[in-house]
Parts: sequence; C-alpha cells; structure tokens
Amino acid sequence: MLNLFLFQAAAGATSLDGISVMDDEGRRIRLDAPATRIIALYGAFNEILADMGRENLLIARTASDDLPPSIAGKPSIGTHLRPNAELIIGLAPDLVLQLGGRGEAMEPVRFLEKRGLKVAVFDLENFDQLFSVMERLGTLTASTDQATERIHFMRSELARIEAQNRPPRPKIFFEARYPTLLAAGQGSMASEIIFKAGGENCVAAPDKLVRLGEEELLRLAPDIYLMQAGPMNPSPVPMTDRSLFRTLDCVNSGQVHVVDQKVFSRPGPRSLEAVRQLSNIISNWKKEVRP
Repeated sequence: MLNLFLFQAAAGATSLDGISVMDDEGRRIRLDAPATRIIALYGAFNEILADMGRENLLIARTASDDLPPSIAGKPSIGTHLRPNAELIIGLAPDLVLQLGGRGEAMEPVRFLEKRGLKVAVFDLENFDQLFSVMERLGTLTASTDQATERIHFMRSELARIEAQNRPPRPKIFFEARYPTLLAAGQGSMASEIIFKAGGENCVAAPDKLVRLGEEELLRLAPDIYLMQAGPMNPSPVPMTDRSLFRTLDCVNSGQVHVVDQKVFSRPGPRSLEAVRQLSNIISNWKKEVRP
C-alpha cells in the first residue's frame, strides 16, 4: 500500500475530480481532463510525447524545433527562453511544458500562469528524471499504458547494454563547445550516457557544463574525444586546426568522433540511441586501440 502511495505521489493520480501531478518546482498541476492541446517550450517534450504516440496533442513549436517532423507546419511561438506569450495565450493550450533548471525559463512560466494557463515545469538531466517526466506526461495525457511500455523498453535496453560492458572503461572527453572550450561535466546527460555506454567522463567537476583550458585537457589525456555538432557547436573545428590538441593520443589513434548534440545532450527518447552509438565507439576502441 505504501509503495502505491509513493508511486502516485511521484507520477500523479487521477480521480473523479480530475488529473494531477507534482512538477519539479514542487507545485501540484491539476487538470479537469486529460490534456489535448499542448505547447512545449523545450523540444525534448515534443519528442517524448511523440515516442508515446501522442504527437497529435502538440499544437505549436519553438522556432528551433523540427522533431517530430509532423510539427513542422505548427505555429512557431518563439524560443525556449523567449517565447511569445501573447501568441501562446491566443492558441489556448490546456497545458504548457517548460524545462526547469534556469531562472530565465521561469519568467514566461509566471507570466502565463498569471493569465490562467496551466504550466508544468520538469527537470531533465538524467535517465531517472526522463522516466519520471514520461510517467507524469502519461498521467496528464491519459497515456499511462504507453508511458509504462516505453519506460520498460528503455530500461531493458539500457540494462542489456550495461550488462555487456567489460573493463577497461575508456576515459572520454565530451566537447560541448569550441573555441572557448566547454566540456560536459558530471551533472550532464552526456556524462550519464558515457557511463551507461561503458566509459568514464574524465571531467570530474559536478556541473553540467565546465569551462576548461587546453592545458587541462592535455592533463586529462582522454582515450576517446567526442565533439558535439549542433546549436552550441555549429561548426566543430577540425583537430588539424588545433595545434595543442594534435599531441593527444586519442587524436593520433583516430578516436575523435563528431556526434549530434540533439541526440547526446538533449535528454529524451533518443538518449538511448546515444548510448547505443557510444557503446559501439567504445567497442571499436577496445578492438583497435586496446586489443
């Protein structure tokens, strides 16, 4: 009985009085009926809903969002941190979703709530938080079966990949941006992907993103170097154009890989694909560099 209570407190509950979940700001989000008109101010929520088969509930998108492909023709309501609040209000959503963790992200939340809209704020930094968000979105959209099925599948796949991991764990550096080198720290989704794929994030700082000097990178001496390509790092600079980097063993052994930022840094269903991709990279490293 206690376990059932704890589950309902985290994932939400339904009753004759409507639907409710607790968001990650500690607020109870109550709906009279399952949400059918949703606007997500962060693209990962669109992907989560699509993965659950509920992309039909999305009525708008932010300017940078292009997944799932079906939202391309939806109205654009601005950016993640600077949405057009008046346009959102005019679209009459019954639920707005925002990503937590940044103070600026709460400004549009407060504005929309004052005008009577329901806004849920969710944190997405790791797989546990991802699964929790999926559970709660399942509750808010009357899609608990779909959410449970997808969570079970992802957990099973992660367990299968982790069971295949064998030592040694390569030291992996994840470049979020260059120049002005920015790396993924232990608090990032990229770091969790590294661990579950069988590697070790060689940046020990607990932050999500860590600014590093090139000399510190040389000291870390990663076995594998990942550089993301995407909005934060639109044109990754080739290693041949970085004089200090050329001395790294991972560069000389061909263990530099460009990865998609939206797959590796945006928590969502594709985070599982990131683990699969990196697991293959690590497997090849063991064969080619550590036979």
